[in-house]
Amino acid sequence: MSSRTLPLPEHPDRRQVSDEVHARPYPLMRAPEQASHLAVLSVEGSAAADHATLAGLCRRLGCAAPPPGANHFAAAVDGLQLRWERHTEFTSYTFIRPLEGADPFAEPAIRAVPEDWVAALPEAVLVAVHAALLPAPAGWRGGGLPPEFEPHFASANVSGSLMTGGAAAGWTDFVIREDGFSRILVIDMGLRERQAGRLVQRLLEIETYRTMALLALPVAREISPQLDRLDRAVTETAGRIAGVSDIGSQRALLGTLTGQAAEIERLVNGSTYRFGAARAYCALVDRRIAELREQRIEGLQTVAEFMERRLAPAMRTCESTTARLEALAQRVGRASNLLRTRVDIELEAQNRDVLKSMNRRARLQLRLQETVEGLSVVAISYYAVGRVGYAAKAAKAAGAPIDIELATGLAIPVVIGGVWLMIRRIRRRLLRRGEDEPD
Repeated sequence: MSSRTLPLPEHPDRRQVSDEVHARPYPLMRAPEQASHLAVLSVEGSAAADHATLAGLCRRLGCAAPPPGANHFAAAVDGLQLRWERHTEFTSYTFIRPLEGADPFAEPAIRAVPEDWVAALPEAVLVAVHAALLPAPAGWRGGGLPPEFEPHFASANVSGSLMTGGAAAGWTDFVIREDGFSRILVIDMGLRERQAGRLVQRLLEIETYRTMALLALPVAREISPQLDRLDRAVTETAGRIAGVSDIGSQRALLGTLTGQAAEIERLVNGSTYRFGAARAYCALVDRRIAELREQRIEGLQTVAEFMERRLAPAMRTCESTTARLEALAQRVGRASNLLRTRVDIELEAQNRDVLKSMNRRARLQLRLQETVEGLSVVAISYYAVGRVGYAAKAAKAAGAPIDIELATGLAIPVVIGGVWLMIRRIRRRLLRRGEDEPD
């Protein structure tokens, strides 16, 4: 019975997301083989430059370059495996080829790459590692480092263990040699090809992510003296808050706190990404170490123990610096809020005094206005009564039987009352109109 393909309304990113879980497969390796691994720090916006560098290498090796926008690439040319990956902050190159000869580090895999191409890499190579995958030497029973390989690890800080459930043993001392590379040695004690590739890849990633995580340590060391200085300055400024009472001094102190807050914010902005990336890289290191499934070799420290003694303190320093930054920012914020509250209280007190003064002036103006109104009533009444006297005289001259003094005297209370009522009515109308007008 034939199956029929049904059209599916797929999300535009479905295929890309599905393919991502199959991206960056582990290499297949079989002892004896060797690998050289480089991690080059990228700069912002350098994707095109990274692809151009890879394309140039592909042309030199005689293989097709990946399309623009690719983040991983693998090719095999004349027995040389090339693996390229672009990460957020760095680009990695891994070269794998069969090992020839007894010395695993005499002719490393990087020698198969054009020397002028390596020399033209940006001056930002952060990780360079030679790794060798060898079969178990005759007579070796899985104890310590085989004697013939001891000269390759002269450092006293050699770390090693049985790995992958006892199917392999690995050693490294994390020391950069004169050629600029550190070394990893893996003895195959029964690994399958994919297991061997995964193990070597994990060891290379541990070294890469460890180095990337430690990029935060110089930042923490640079910030620490500045934090000490700011801590003392903030403490001194906060102690002065209770001693200042006038608004001018409070505003000056608030300006000082604002400047200190700005400096702390600058430190936070300059270190937040680096410290956050360090935490992420450290978590990747821990994950890769757990995937090694280490078993102790008597007399040697494991890779996990080395990282606990060397990487963990550095990460704790970074975490402590982050915590100090956050705590100092909170202290400055609390001090600024306290001082702003005091400034607001002082301003409210000044505003209250201003309002009281305005009320006093308003009452004086009202009394003055009432006095003026009284004088106005008297003046207008005096003028009106005079007009009444003139009218009475004119009427008497015309023959009307009017007593001028009596008429003038009787007109006085009537005129005063009328003038007072008129002025009062005008004032009420003006007040009502002022209340109706918008502010």
